[in-house]
Amino acid sequence: MPKPIFGQNGSGMHTHQSLFRKDVNAFHDPKGQWELSEVALAYIGGLLEHARGFCAVTNLLVNSYKRLVPGYEAPVNVAWSMRNRSPLIRVPERRGTGTRVELRSPDPAANPYLALSVMLAAGLDGVATKADWREPVNENIWEMSFRERRRLRIDDLPHDLNEALDELEKDDVMKVALGEHVTRHFIEAKRQEWRDYITQVSAWELDSYLAKY
Repeated sequence: MPKPIFGQNGSGMHTHQSLFRKDVNAFHDPKGQWELSEVALAYIGGLLEHARGFCAVTNLLVNSYKRLVPGYEAPVNVAWSMRNRSPLIRVPERRGTGTRVELRSPDPAANPYLALSVMLAAGLDGVATKADWREPVNENIWEMSFRERRRLRIDDLPHDLNEALDELEKDDVMKVALGEHVTRHFIEAKRQEWRDYITQVSAWELDSYLAKY
């Protein structure tokens, strides 16, 4: 369960990703900026471009979005960095064969087959299209103003499962990665889960409203 305890950090499934050509790490370029290859930067760009689209698959429960909230260790900002832990993607310091990107949003409730499929499809689409990887954000995004985040083109991950499903439906690359059959049945099942959730009356609502209204 991604967020089993209120007020504490949830359970993540940080996923480290790299690409190899035989024994050579395609993400490493000793002469590149930050020793990252153009392939690595484009792959990062693909993850950033499709992050909102694949979020419903990597974070597929109503409860998943109670982990993806500001103020905790889980990311909520679509950005990348090498030292900062507030963005979605972190590039660990190791280079050479260990060069990799760490996607920090997925949680352990995800179906690993579907989650890995959409993450890989997003990154490879970035490589194929030479996606804009933007600049790394090394400041603490949580302390930035809304205007500053907009200037740096930092978007938010979806705030709930319903919004995430809307984003998935708009992302053709993610739908192709899943296939028509899986996409249709996945969205149908998750829409029903959302409808079931929003019709419930929680203990918080009773505690907050019943005696007042």
